[in-house]
Amino acid sequence: ALIPMPFIVECVNSNLDPNTDIFIVVLVIQSQRNSYHARRGVQRKVEILQQAAELGKGVPIVLLLHELSAYAGDWSILPALPHLSASYGPSASWFFFIEEETRVSLAALLQVLHRYRVHEEWFLGKRIHDNEASIIHHYAFSEDPPSFGYPDPAAGWALSATLLHRLAERIRHEHLKSDFTIDLSHEIALYIWEEGNGPALTAVPEFCTEPGDNCVTTFKTYLPNCGAPLPKEDVFVAVKTCQKFHSDRVPVVKATWEKDAGYVEYYSDVTDASIPTISLGVANTERGHCGKTFGILHRFLSDAVPKADWLLIVDDDTLISLPRLRRLLRCYDPKEAVTLGERYGYNLVQNGYSYTTGGGGMVLSKVAVSKLLSSGCRCYSDDAPDDMVLGRCFTSLGVPITHNPLFHQARPDDYSETLLSMQQAISFHKHWNIDPVAVYKHWLQDTHPRDEL
Repeated sequence: ALIPMPFIVECVNSNLDPNTDIFIVVLVIQSQRNSYHARRGVQRKVEILQQAAELGKGVPIVLLLHELSAYAGDWSILPALPHLSASYGPSASWFFFIEEETRVSLAALLQVLHRYRVHEEWFLGKRIHDNEASIIHHYAFSEDPPSFGYPDPAAGWALSATLLHRLAERIRHEHLKSDFTIDLSHEIALYIWEEGNGPALTAVPEFCTEPGDNCVTTFKTYLPNCGAPLPKEDVFVAVKTCQKFHSDRVPVVKATWEKDAGYVEYYSDVTDASIPTISLGVANTERGHCGKTFGILHRFLSDAVPKADWLLIVDDDTLISLPRLRRLLRCYDPKEAVTLGERYGYNLVQNGYSYTTGGGGMVLSKVAVSKLLSSGCRCYSDDAPDDMVLGRCFTSLGVPITHNPLFHQARPDDYSETLLSMQQAISFHKHWNIDPVAVYKHWLQDTHPRDEL
């Protein structure tokens, strides 16, 4: 991708002298490689540059994260910091990160940033926190979960160039303590905090998700309206189960979201006509389910099941809103190789790979399934982690792992209340210490369902 030459953005605060208060802001739109997301990123960039033209104070640097380099792992931000530091650091004052759907008032942003001394280390954002210790945060700060703040990514967050340079040096010379990237916002805050040796997040009230006075940013939704939801028959649903869960987990599926499926099959280690289940000839495994998942992929492309553009693979303890999923899928081109869900990363600072978490639901276009199976990519064992194997395969094939935070690998209690309150969640996972039917009704069941096609 072409790297824009840095331009100076002058201060727009009339109380400051524009001849002395001059700095460069780099806005990084956390765009994705899928064609729909790339278009949305470009639209946001155009909007920001139009604002800059109207201000007449100069042109900010606006970067699309997916174009920053050829490395697909840049989405996790930390691997991208050395590149950002080397390319823009010598002249930049601030780096501001936003989601594709985050609206920014450029004039208000410049005013807010001028409150902070640019040569100091600043980490700015809308502060959120955990109410209880969370598995997705490795139970960090379990004695006092609200004590640690991390940014709401939808509101945008900023790093002073001074801080970004130091973080880039750390990335170049240190190994991360964890190989996995699970919750990007929390893990960046933890890395910056550096066990108390680095800055904590400074809360900025003007970084908003809901519209309000003096807001720099606002955010609408992770569930865009791209038209009428897909017909039920366009999505084939595959549920992974096993005999020991036929009597407790499967009834939950049937009592909650099964009614919204056009085509659904249950895959088990035994045939059970009462459900019914289908045995793929793969014994149940206690850990990964790669053999079973690849059996599902082959069956999806066969004449044994109805033809559908999309395949959804879920666990028997996944809770999901199929109407919301079908609304989301309207945004994507089924003729493209698409793999969609909640994205995790493995060893991304060391050139690793990303994958869609299995428990939150893995959505694959038929094109993606065909491309995967024709490549010869396969399980190294039946009990290998299916989601990670698929992620490694798709990464090697150049198929982007597309992320949507409405899919959840864990339970509602494991996520920030603030984040969930502004979401129309698509999925949750696990039945531990919850009433799964109550969770489904509260978080996933629409009280006024849309007209179905």
